[in-house]
Amino acid sequence: MSIQTTTAPDALRLDLPTSFVWGAATAAYQIEGAADAGGRTPSIWDTYSHTPGKVQNGDTGDVADDHYHRFREDVATMKELGLQTYRFSIAWPRITSQVTADSLGPVNEEGIDFYSRLIDELLAAGIAPAATLYHWDLPQALEDAGGWPARATAERFAEYAGVVAARLGDRLGTFITLNEPWCSAYLGYGSGVHAPGRTNHADVLAAVHHLNLAHGLATTAIRAERPDATVGLTLNLAWVNPATDAPADVAAAQRIDGLQNRVFLDPVLTGSYPQDIVEATASVSDWSFVKDGDLELIRQPLDVLGVNYYSPTVVRAYDGVGEREEADGHGASTASPWPACADIEFPQLPGPYTEMGWSIDARGLTELLVRMHREHPGLQLMVTENGAAFPDRVETDGSIQDLDRIEYLRDHVQAVSDAVAAGAPVRGYYVWSLLDNFEWGYGYSKRFGIVHVDYETQERTKKASAHWYADLITAQQA
Repeated sequence: MSIQTTTAPDALRLDLPTSFVWGAATAAYQIEGAADAGGRTPSIWDTYSHTPGKVQNGDTGDVADDHYHRFREDVATMKELGLQTYRFSIAWPRITSQVTADSLGPVNEEGIDFYSRLIDELLAAGIAPAATLYHWDLPQALEDAGGWPARATAERFAEYAGVVAARLGDRLGTFITLNEPWCSAYLGYGSGVHAPGRTNHADVLAAVHHLNLAHGLATTAIRAERPDATVGLTLNLAWVNPATDAPADVAAAQRIDGLQNRVFLDPVLTGSYPQDIVEATASVSDWSFVKDGDLELIRQPLDVLGVNYYSPTVVRAYDGVGEREEADGHGASTASPWPACADIEFPQLPGPYTEMGWSIDARGLTELLVRMHREHPGLQLMVTENGAAFPDRVETDGSIQDLDRIEYLRDHVQAVSDAVAAGAPVRGYYVWSLLDNFEWGYGYSKRFGIVHVDYETQERTKKASAHWYADLITAQQA
């Protein structure tokens, strides 16, 4: 088959440190399948995806990419691409499948063994493993006991993190505690477009705090087992801009920045919650879930902050006239994910767009990385997810000429380099995603992978973007 590309990788104006690493990222529920194999018990995404009407086309992650059985083939593909690191998530329901609100329960040896074999395969291929401990697949038993709005969930998570560190930390040097806790709290408990599908703004804020607490407690537990481990946190930070310079729009942008970014950054990095957000949400919650000593538990030294970026965010004040715009890319729902934001709307941004309907603007990645460097000097940064869904087409010769994805990746890789040139200490970049996969509420209708997956046959085919990315990695190592 013939492969086309746009802009040869060596034509990019990249100025990155020699230690910069290139990788790809995935998540357990999106690729593993084998939902009831190896002692695994249901997660909230099993329950949610099997609930009629929740996921497009009734899709579930029961089989997904069958990575559980095909991981060796997938690692071989990573090696062919020249990946230096691979970020995957560990499915909590595989590790402590009998967890309850009161007890972590016994360790499931079959679950530990699967990830042990995956890590060994990666190391044998010369690929550094980086594990995310929570990528949204909460054990259903814990949701039944209250979920993330309940404090016990954070406590059990810390114990689970300690188990993973003790059992796999001899070969696994990098732990990311949580992936995008904003999504877990706001989409899971606010808008209901993610599992567990609840719509209660008081629960959103309680979940925010207990996710933050889970990060702090887990960081302590990991370091107790593995003092030399690299421990990070991944946030989907938003590049928030007001629609105009009008004071009401500027204030709206400040509130959304607080709810998306600062409610996670501030407690982890400075040991406090943003007072403007506590005050703005007083009608929703009194924040009594924050107990004495919690902020000290949350504020643990962070080795690296993972930044996930896909699309910009623009907001404006809503005057109550006409239909309120919710073009914020978080899925269709009659409920808003945002507590105390009925007076804010998200206007449709100009194109171009990805197939998710997300506006494309690579400047946001530069701006976020530089902001983190400016506000938290010395904090090491990593782009832990960046990529795009497009309507890929398999050509008659079997190739997938996803030139729009190459253009997207090219511009965002350049944006990372621009941030480095401005002083931001960015360690590396993970493309999202290695494989086409289960895209949450969109099921299998959206493809983010640089490797195409035929869901009927499970055949993998490198897209043009995969060849481009492999060439980029090679050029950067020259």
